[in-house]
Amino acid sequence: MASVHLKYLAVNPVDLKWGSAVNSVGFQEIEPGMDYPPSNHPSRYVFSAKKGRILNEYQLLYITEGRGKFQCESLGRQKTIQIEKGMMFLLFPGEWHTYSPEKSTGWKEYWIGFNGRFIDNLIREGFFTKAKPVLNVRLREEIVNLYNEAIEVSTAQESGFQQVLAGIVDRLLGLAYYNDRNSQFQESDAASKIGQAKLMIYDSFTTITPEEIAAKLCLSYSSFRKTFKEYTGFSPAKFINDVRMRKAKELLTNTSMNIKEVAYSVGYNNHDYFFTAFRHSTGQTPAEYRKMTQGKE
Repeated sequence: MASVHLKYLAVNPVDLKWGSAVNSVGFQEIEPGMDYPPSNHPSRYVFSAKKGRILNEYQLLYITEGRGKFQCESLGRQKTIQIEKGMMFLLFPGEWHTYSPEKSTGWKEYWIGFNGRFIDNLIREGFFTKAKPVLNVRLREEIVNLYNEAIEVSTAQESGFQQVLAGIVDRLLGLAYYNDRNSQFQESDAASKIGQAKLMIYDSFTTITPEEIAAKLCLSYSSFRKTFKEYTGFSPAKFINDVRMRKAKELLTNTSMNIKEVAYSVGYNNHDYFFTAFRHSTGQTPAEYRKMTQGKE
């Protein structure tokens, strides 16, 4: 693909109400030995790699070939982060930054610039932070295709194009978060351990305990619990209970088993405890849930 620069995308108040609005999107290939940025860099985004710059928008950049370096204010201007192909980095509005490819390799870069309450909320909730602007997503065809789709949509600029771009930004951010998290776990073998733990739970959810799972994986319970929660968002005990509740819902909907039998089948020997746990999980009693889904008491 030849270098593409889209200098400006129109954003109106209605676009921002959607949740995201895209200001810029593009691709450029920097050959080994070329100056960076090239002379055709958009004037709206004047940039000197030596001096750096400050933007008034977020930008998500993806490097698919070559390597280079990245610096930003939040990590300290003297700290240089090495950028390799398969990495993304997120630029924050109002923050000084600079980046450039190595002269010996050049690089291929995709970028998309945007604002809106969607990304503001992700930042506020801690999904992306200035302390970790670089994301290791590896080379992903789906991500490249999304950037190319954004370029095509932005070139045509048909009615409603900003709403399509907002969806692409949403997907890109989701994939960036997902792939970066999983690359961290894969490098430490945690993904394999958690996968084994999940299989144990699905096979023996009526009887198995988190402590037993940790022992079978040759991990301390505290280490297993911490890793499991970081990976899944649930503690092991909560995950086991969630599997039990899903099975209980299935039995209440699709069988004629009485509620005590359902409780026993999913690992609860105490009917009252099952009743309390089910209502806490679903907001309904088992009988109410059955009546809603099956029309039976």
